[in-house]
Amino acid sequence: MGRYWDPVPAIQESTGLALPGIPGTLPEPSEYLHGKWEERNWRNVPGPLYAAMTDSCWCGRLFAPDNVCYNDGYGEEFVYRQPRSKDQTYRLLQAAWADPFSGYAMDGDEHWTTESVRDWWGERAKLREWTARVATEWAQSKNEDEIEAAQGLRDFLRYQDTELEADLRGYLFWLSEQRVPGDDESLPSL
Repeated sequence: MGRYWDPVPAIQESTGLALPGIPGTLPEPSEYLHGKWEERNWRNVPGPLYAAMTDSCWCGRLFAPDNVCYNDGYGEEFVYRQPRSKDQTYRLLQAAWADPFSGYAMDGDEHWTTESVRDWWGERAKLREWTARVATEWAQSKNEDEIEAAQGLRDFLRYQDTELEADLRGYLFWLSEQRVPGDDESLPSL
């Protein structure tokens, strides 16, 4: 992909949105997006949305399988791919709303810098090793939840090997220029 899509306007417009799988409508994002930057899961892909100290009920992928995975320690959720559309954003908000700890947040743009994104990218071998190891372990499980979670990690591996670099380069442009790059503009390197 490589051309950044900003989910923040869709989040800000989500108040009152009725979504399948949640009771009533979505409240103001400030009522349920309470994650703390200092507590975020290190596996979260850089971007505005992240998970920090979520529950361990493994329900995030029920709503946002294209964006959420689980860690192997306590089963907490993390954002493995930033949303690329309103639909994906709303699904991720469903996952956030379903989290009883309100551990998701949308203030990543206030914390990520071009330098910290590059540092995160520099640790990708550690991330890839973890993802591959846990995907293999869970794929061999007899637990249906772990088998499904393994699919999410395999999706994350594919993303790491294909589109993640281009998406992060688009995000670097966003962070430095505060706008979406044009089709003819070159993106910063990682």
